[in-house]
Amino acid sequence: MEPPEEPLRPVIYTMENKPIVTCAGDQNLFASVYPTLSQQLPREPMEWRRSYGRAPKMIHLESNFVQFKEELLPKEGNKALLTFPFLHIYWTECCDTEIYKATLKDDITKWQNVLKAHSSVDWLIVVVESDAKKKNKTNILPRTSIVDKIRNDFCNKQSDRCVVLCDPLKDSSRTQESWNAFLTKLRTLLLMSFTKNLGKFEDDMRTLREKRTEPGWSFCEYFMVQEELAFVFEMLQQFEDALVQYDELDALFSQYVVNFGAGDGANWLTFFCQSVKSWNGLILRKPIDMQKRELIQSQEATLLDLRSYLFSRQCTLLIFLQRPWEVSQRALELLHNCVQELKLLEVSVPPGALDCWVFLSCLEVLQRIEGCCDRAQIDSNISHTVGLWSYATEKLKSLGYLCGLVSENGPNSEDLNRTVDLLAGLGAERPETAKTAQSPYKKLKEALSSVEAFEKHYLDLSHATIEMYTSIGRIRSAKLVGKDLAEFYMRKKSPQKAEVYLQNALKNYVAEGWALPITHTRKQLAECQKHLGQIENYLQTSSLLASDSHLTDDERKHFCQEILNFANQQKESPGLKVVLSMHSFAQLKHLHFDPSNALVHVGGTLSIEITLLSQMPVSVQVEQIAISVHFSIEKNSYRKTAEWLTKHKTSNGIISFPNENSSVPFSRSNSPALELYEMYERSPSDNSLNTTGIICKNVHMLLRRQESSSSLEIPSGVTLEDGAHILKCSNVTLDPGVNKIIFRTQAKEPGTYTLRQMCTSVGQVQFVLPHIYPIVQYDVYSQDPQLKVEPLTEKSSEASLMIQSSEKVTSVSLPMAPAYHMIEFELEVLSLPSVPTTSGDSDKQGNKEPHRKNKEKQKATNCMVTLDQKVSIDCPWSIYSTIIALTFNIPFKATHSLLSAGKRKYIQVCVQNLSELDFQLSDSNLIDTGDSPDLQLIPLNTKCQQYIYSKQSVFFVWELMWTKELPPSLHCHFSLDFYPASEDRSISLKPYSYEFQVENFFTLYNVKAEIFPPLGTEYCKTGSLCSLEVSITRLSDLLEVDKDEALTESDEYCTTKLMYEVVDNSSNWAVCGKSSGVISMPVTARATHKVHMEVMPLFAGYLPFPDVRLFKYLPHHSAHSTQLDADSWIENDNLSVDKNMDDQTDNSSLKSKSSSHSAASVEHKGLPMPRLQPFPSGQVFNSSTAMQILVIPSKDDHILEVSVT
Repeated sequence: MEPPEEPLRPVIYTMENKPIVTCAGDQNLFASVYPTLSQQLPREPMEWRRSYGRAPKMIHLESNFVQFKEELLPKEGNKALLTFPFLHIYWTECCDTEIYKATLKDDITKWQNVLKAHSSVDWLIVVVESDAKKKNKTNILPRTSIVDKIRNDFCNKQSDRCVVLCDPLKDSSRTQESWNAFLTKLRTLLLMSFTKNLGKFEDDMRTLREKRTEPGWSFCEYFMVQEELAFVFEMLQQFEDALVQYDELDALFSQYVVNFGAGDGANWLTFFCQSVKSWNGLILRKPIDMQKRELIQSQEATLLDLRSYLFSRQCTLLIFLQRPWEVSQRALELLHNCVQELKLLEVSVPPGALDCWVFLSCLEVLQRIEGCCDRAQIDSNISHTVGLWSYATEKLKSLGYLCGLVSENGPNSEDLNRTVDLLAGLGAERPETAKTAQSPYKKLKEALSSVEAFEKHYLDLSHATIEMYTSIGRIRSAKLVGKDLAEFYMRKKSPQKAEVYLQNALKNYVAEGWALPITHTRKQLAECQKHLGQIENYLQTSSLLASDSHLTDDERKHFCQEILNFANQQKESPGLKVVLSMHSFAQLKHLHFDPSNALVHVGGTLSIEITLLSQMPVSVQVEQIAISVHFSIEKNSYRKTAEWLTKHKTSNGIISFPNENSSVPFSRSNSPALELYEMYERSPSDNSLNTTGIICKNVHMLLRRQESSSSLEIPSGVTLEDGAHILKCSNVTLDPGVNKIIFRTQAKEPGTYTLRQMCTSVGQVQFVLPHIYPIVQYDVYSQDPQLKVEPLTEKSSEASLMIQSSEKVTSVSLPMAPAYHMIEFELEVLSLPSVPTTSGDSDKQGNKEPHRKNKEKQKATNCMVTLDQKVSIDCPWSIYSTIIALTFNIPFKATHSLLSAGKRKYIQVCVQNLSELDFQLSDSNLIDTGDSPDLQLIPLNTKCQQYIYSKQSVFFVWELMWTKELPPSLHCHFSLDFYPASEDRSISLKPYSYEFQVENFFTLYNVKAEIFPPLGTEYCKTGSLCSLEVSITRLSDLLEVDKDEALTESDEYCTTKLMYEVVDNSSNWAVCGKSSGVISMPVTARATHKVHMEVMPLFAGYLPFPDVRLFKYLPHHSAHSTQLDADSWIENDNLSVDKNMDDQTDNSSLKSKSSSHSAASVEHKGLPMPRLQPFPSGQVFNSSTAMQILVIPSKDDHILEVSVT
């Protein structure tokens, strides 16, 4: 590459800029090595470490090599970094000492003097060594002598500033090593120069920024300085750092504008307050807009010029950083901010000029993004660009309205002149877009050229924007653009097209509860419905608007008058009635019955007072208010007595209705309330609480889609139900606010009357409340005289007193009596309570909560059970019923228990007298309700009659005798005759009865314990170890109750797992070693298992034996395949059976029920634990119960402790 003889000034402000390096000395020599140098220099990256703790970066260095001239050196005060030479290189290939002394030394000296005069210390001398010249001149000195002389003469303390490049044009390893060393040195010196000069430049720039509060400081001058730094970063391809510089300038200018709006303005801001004369939009198709940059430099730029240039530079850097979607985001913020900044600075802008600038800028940004992204990327990132489409649509609509392109008659002369002025402000189309068919300039010019062209462009933009918003789920924004379209169609006199968009928008706003948008959209919809002649819909919308508190009083009165005008017109010319919903016209607040219980006799009068809240802004004369009543006669529905009234009717007769927002009847605020309930989950083994939580039972109501209904507006076509029963009130004036209306009716037919609908008639307009909720009812009754008692006897003192009894009704016919005479009679009433039943053992009854629907009240544990009954007395001379409360006491309480003696079974029934009276008992009897012929109940009670005193108990015992296999459960019925001991037995009382059930009562196992003194001794002594032998014997073969999870079946026999436990609750014995274990027990009669352990008596005397407990050992329910081997839980012990069987084992690792859990958690962590199930009462018989053994004290004891039990 041949360098030009007269190198031109480097072209600046383009992406081709590179750091300048000057070359002095032999230009032909440099020209020969330039191709290799320019190619090799940027190949290897260098780490660039900067000051102020900024992270190091790897950069590739490139340079613009130019011929050295003194004019290129920076002068004092020059802040242009792009024209600053960062490094100066002197090239020579001199190999002759004489030539060096004669010319080269002087030339280098002059070169360095010029550098020193301009304070430039970044230089390098390159000596090129050539083998060809070495061969031609044999009498020359070695090359090193020239290099040494140069280093001695010019590089005193910087010997590295002189480098040797050996045969740069050859392809050899020596040449490559020489090139590598030279390039490394060159890169290092360039980076050093960058760091030093950029650091000084940044310090100067920072100093200049700190002077911004001084008078005379200019933002434009500072802008050019910081942009110079951005240019350098861009030149080094550090686009992120370059973008930071422009962002800082953006933030600084924005802060000054905000301060100006707050009254703290800077003098230099007046340059940007000049009127806007050009609005040609953003220019993003070239890296730098030199025209606007020169305006900024000369302080002649407007606010739009500065913002346009600043954003164009940010856009360029973001494109280089491959962040095009950030461009659209920043562009939208810029356009909105510029509009506000123009207002803050009070800049004069011609009408429509700003709309043109925003429209052109939006399309320019969109086309710039489309130019650097493919279609797939654009479609997947619509959410970033749809805002620009929407903003462009909005501004084009504003321009159409301003230029008269949407008016009914088209633009007038004034509109045309305004259009010409706006197009003139656009100027000529820029050359870079002149050949583009769909450039923003051409689109705007075409849209403003005619009504048809504007409609085409506006509809295209609107539909595209709606489609984009819908595709990304921004439904509200789509409906907002649809509202603008509806307004456009209304101006174009096409209400049928506008209605669709307005209905969709209103449906969305109502579903989400946006009050103000609802009001505005309804106003537009009312106008549209009026043009379309939809009378019913228009009147319904007008009623909603007349009750809307977000409108002014004049607007509300206007819409109310629209309804009244239509009603008055229909009066003069009767036609079809219009039925509307009442919720916007008036709201039902309260309803009050008189009488308050809403219960009247046939022929009585009932008053209903309703409270209506009129939502109209003016008083309305109502011709009639009617309430539709549904009449029903159900079985016994009219038999409402005073007792029923007390429990089912409200106390004050006032019913309140929920408040309803008339403007947003179906908004989110009216969604149903949460129905939360507690949830518990218990363990199936021990019934312990595992988890607890809260569940919502009406989640289907809360999570349903709001837009699933056909229409969220009040549906039209509401009709009043036809019926014979209607309450009416005529000629009523409804004033704004609360109104009270009274309806009166006379009861004619008994039954239930339900208020269904309410209709308010204003002329031919009817406002209907289709459903009255909550349900409002009143009852009319008619009853014959009845006395609801069950008589014990039917005798009376007067023969003429006739008593007739039926199942539930007793009728008393009174004799004729003179005036003011009193007739008295007595009736004896007998209560027949339900027979109490129980199941299982009596000791378990306390753990079960009774669920009874009768009126029993257990007042205390040892108190009598009371039965509260009520008698209703109806007389023909009164419409009210008289209630008489009767309380019956049950004097006895019965419990039962199952007793065992080996295989023999006994049933004991305990009867407790809870009353204050003494009773005579007789004829006690216990029978099996199953009538099994193989079972006999033999009484062991000697006395047939006996007394039971107050607060005392009597026990009855029967022995169970059977001949065959017993049933799994036994249903028993116990009965007993009784009468008070102080009364005569002539009173006939029904026997007291008690039913219960006994299950699984057959004895399966016999447990026997024996204690033996130590060998060689006759008695047990305190502190000495004694032997305890526990024998567990199976008494029966396999029964149905044995078939559970613990049963293991094999070909020869069946076995079951049992767990024994030795416990001494009285602390008389110390169990040494194991106290519990698991055994595998054959399910065979006479199978015996013996367990031996050692115990130590702690006291002297007759000590009771320790308790021996037996449990079923059930495996844990688990889906894991790795279960603990049963053999690991079993320990060898003695097992004797009739058959010859192998010795079985029992568990030695389990100490007790509680210790088993702890052992498993430590030794077998993660394995599921088995479960223990106690045997039902009667299945295990302990033959050692209450046995004692004599323990003598040790001879060494000085203190004798004797335990007496």
